[in-house]
Amino acid sequence: MEKSGYKIGSGYDVHKLVPGIKLIIGGVNMDFHLGLEGHSDADVLVHAVCDAILGAAGLGDIGDHFPDTDPEYKGISSMILLEKCGRLLEKKGCHIANMDCIVFAQVPKISPHKRQMEENIARALNMDSTLVNVKATTTEKLGFIGKEQGIAAQCTLLVKVVPKKI
Repeated sequence: MEKSGYKIGSGYDVHKLVPGIKLIIGGVNMDFHLGLEGHSDADVLVHAVCDAILGAAGLGDIGDHFPDTDPEYKGISSMILLEKCGRLLEKKGCHIANMDCIVFAQVPKISPHKRQMEENIARALNMDSTLVNVKATTTEKLGFIGKEQGIAAQCTLLVKVVPKKI
């Protein structure tokens, strides 16, 4: 059984921008001419959050739980994966104290959608949206992000461990 205390989780994800696919970030269907390529809906922000949750719980990473070789996850909404990660965290006796996320994108503009992303993530994890922070930045046209070839996201979160009483 886990001891009381706190644990930190960190997650990072990146996906390539391609034509012909919907762009979904933080559970928001963005109006954009390119989308993120991946086995699921390739929601780069939600994948980073999932990895942070799994890391804090000591449960590996998103690929361990939802492998891209499993047809069950082909095209699946990443919000469903996030809900599953939240339940795994709860089973470990952990509750998210807060999370801070960054979306790295030259295009499209993320800022108009940040609040909705925070609300979507909070809803999937049954937590208050004031505990979820989403930020966005460009890379000043440097690297693959700056050249509009992909989008990345990072998440750091703090979880409180509350052991179940026997």
